Amino acid sequence: MKALNTKPKAPMPGAQTGPDDEQLRLRIHGDASLPTLIYLPGLHGDWTIIGGFRHALAGRVRFVEFTYPRTLDWSLDDYAAAIEAALAQNGITTGWLLGESYGSQIVWPLVARGKFPAQGVILAGGFVKHPLRGTVRLAEKLAGKIPLAVVVWLLFSYAKIARYRFRRSPKTLENIDEFIARRTELDRRAAQHRLHLIAENDPRETAMETRLPIYGLSGLLDPVVPCSPVRRWLMKNCPALREYKIIRSADHNVLGTASKESAEQILKWIC
Repeated sequence: MKALNTKPKAPMPGAQTGPDDEQLRLRIHGDASLPTLIYLPGLHGDWTIIGGFRHALAGRVRFVEFTYPRTLDWSLDDYAAAIEAALAQNGITTGWLLGESYGSQIVWPLVARGKFPAQGVILAGGFVKHPLRGTVRLAEKLAGKIPLAVVVWLLFSYAKIARYRFRRSPKTLENIDEFIARRTELDRRAAQHRLHLIAENDPRETAMETRLPIYGLSGLLDPVVPCSPVRRWLMKNCPALREYKIIRSADHNVLGTASKESAEQILKWIC
């Protein structure tokens, strides 16, 4: 495994210059001779709950994963430019883009910019334009008003629930404490900013025009990004869509709650 803290070669608009957890971070697992899968995490912004999925892929892909900076002013295009620079600095010249939820919103500017020659796109609980944009705007407002005491209570409650949700994925469970520890006040504000980016983003033109193969993967029990309207829009408007798979036992975090099933399905698509 290769672990690096990575900054873009040129200063980014709004770039963070603080400690490591405010910088874009990259880790590489696996040999360069294997197919490359590039994981862009969801709203939480890090690799702390992807352990089970990573373990299921071990030895079969080169798995590249990111943790986002806790920036409050990067645009989605800034995220894409920083990721392009980090991949180039580490000699990663092509690969499959795996966008989990919010991470799918970074995938589309990466595709539109055309500077990283991706082999294809996989959406995991991901989307093009969010099907419930009003709900996202409400979540953004609420995220800015939640008192710290409530946040702490929610995190401890999540820890208890997570141990049940990820009971079939011990590798994910190993990182739950780290996931909780990373949920700081700055992290909450960064997540609120990411919600704003989702609410404002409409990459439908990019999705309709791209010739890269696109695959979709969702859990059936997903109130965050309902799979039905996402799948329906892609099938109707996106000629590059090859397949959309719904895993009945999974929820929004399909890569975590159905790690083995997700890994096997993605391997069929990229290998």
